[in-house]
Amino acid sequence: MTTLRVAAVQATYVLMNRDATIDRVAELTAAAAAQGAQLVVFPEAFVPGTPFWIDTQPIWDGDADWFRLLAENALAVPGPSTDRLGAIARDHGVWLTIGVQEKEPNGGTVYNTTLYFSAGGTLVEKHRKLMPTGSERTVWGMGDGSTLRAVATPFGRIGGLICWENYMPLARFHMYAQGIDLWLAPTLATGDTWIATMQHLARENRMFVVGVNPVLHVDRIPADFPHRDRLVPKRYLRENGPWLEKGNTVIVGPAGDILAGPVREREETLIADLDLGSVAAARRLLDPVGHYNRPDVFRLHVDTSPRPAVVVDTAGTDSREVGREAGVDSSSMPQVAREKAVEAPRAKTW
Repeated sequence: MTTLRVAAVQATYVLMNRDATIDRVAELTAAAAAQGAQLVVFPEAFVPGTPFWIDTQPIWDGDADWFRLLAENALAVPGPSTDRLGAIARDHGVWLTIGVQEKEPNGGTVYNTTLYFSAGGTLVEKHRKLMPTGSERTVWGMGDGSTLRAVATPFGRIGGLICWENYMPLARFHMYAQGIDLWLAPTLATGDTWIATMQHLARENRMFVVGVNPVLHVDRIPADFPHRDRLVPKRYLRENGPWLEKGNTVIVGPAGDILAGPVREREETLIADLDLGSVAAARRLLDPVGHYNRPDVFRLHVDTSPRPAVVVDTAGTDSREVGREAGVDSSSMPQVAREKAVEAPRAKTW
């Protein structure tokens, strides 16, 4: 029987300050480890904080300075900041998952990404959000199928999706099919309906679910933050209150029962001991990718190939060389035939 102590950290970041926020991660991870946590889970986009101006301002209206801060504080993966996060996991002997905003070393697009670190400090997996929601598309690019993977750990298989990705049934099914025991849902979503979503997912795949949010009071925005008064207009505060990130962290059992939380409008780390061995027993009643599936009726095709903007032939071959390797003169091939001579992206069918 495998019991896991998990810590879901609902905390405040230092807005658009990567290094100071990672300092907070170190402090909060140490506190969770001191309580015996083996897995520490941080919220969506925690480093360097949520670009919440996308909801307080008209789209692209005077946000250049804020986006510049976001881009300058986004993480390269791997890079010095991921090295720091890995060291935090290693120093405290915990598995660590954390939401970050990622940028390619030479790129301009920012991605909403979850990172998974082992207790030895190794970056073992990352997941880029497939579909930013609504106004998020003005700050974040789209991920692809190459980062839809579960993570094997000594205590079970973990994985999940980010915020409203959890409303994508096919993405869920693909992840379920990888045998996830503990589902992680870092999010910005608030309210009781999101808690119901977490309970539904737990019951749907008979697994444990951790939903974890950031929390931010308007008073925690640094006094010297650019255009601070315009960042959060007075009318917005009157209509929504001083909690810009209200929090909504919860831990749910395989039957949909709430084990801890939800906690709102304060910083708090939820701690729960999860009997992951109970997942297999729960699935005797319902296994949506096993005995409760009908592959003779339904088939899911998943493209797990990466989709970079540029594909470089590192062997230095051109189309004629590809043809010669195949035993034909491709210089006379039609364009479509030459393309087919190159290996097609891999795909998976469940």
